[in-house]
Amino acid sequence: MSADTPGAAPAERVAVVTHATRYAGPGSVDALRKAGYTVLCHDESFLDETARAAFEDGRDGAVACAARTAPGAVGQAVKRYGRLDLVVSNDVHPARYLPVDQADPAELRRAAEALLVTPATVIAKAAAHMKRRGSGHIVVLTSAAPLRPETGFSVYSSLRAGASTYARAAARELAPYGVTVHAIAPNFLRSETYYPPEQWETDEGREKLRGLLPAGRLGTAEEIGDLVVFLGSGSADFLTGDVIHFTGGWA
Repeated sequence: MSADTPGAAPAERVAVVTHATRYAGPGSVDALRKAGYTVLCHDESFLDETARAAFEDGRDGAVACAARTAPGAVGQAVKRYGRLDLVVSNDVHPARYLPVDQADPAELRRAAEALLVTPATVIAKAAAHMKRRGSGHIVVLTSAAPLRPETGFSVYSSLRAGASTYARAAARELAPYGVTVHAIAPNFLRSETYYPPEQWETDEGREKLRGLLPAGRLGTAEEIGDLVVFLGSGSADFLTGDVIHFTGGWA
């Protein structure tokens, strides 16, 4: 059933996952479905009705949302279900090589919109509802790249650092209202976006991974999905404002 269908039955627990087909989106959606959530899923591709239907096929509990923007998906969830328990702001933009002496203002603005403005706006939309309810959980997917900024990637690393800091600041502000906020900062997460398996899950790729991080392998969608579920479970709500480095021992 499309997210635009009126008269949906109220859900027991409702989550929103942005950019559901990329980065930590697939793992988050599947883990939340299995945990019993109704998951409203945002993705740019879902503006197409056929793409929405294809995504929902075989994914009970996942609802593809036709909202054009990630903040718009949060608003649709509240309007449709009357509640919002968890928001996963899964923010994606290519880590483009851009030396500091070749700064491109246009690319900087595009990256800032995707990696900082969008999660800040998603947090704002979610917080407005969660503050009124007196409960809720927000998880922002950032990156561990700022821990070791690489030459040529100052724009990407700086904006990811900004998003993690914003999540920490939001957590302090929202804690009195019973709302937790965390940033998960991956590196070496298996995904088509940043660590495609066809490049890294080869003999050469595995050998390289063994030299780069103690775990010697890519993190899986299932592992990051389970972490998202835990942070939204309410089992440890005294924990808030943390940046969790999901890096297999690299950080």
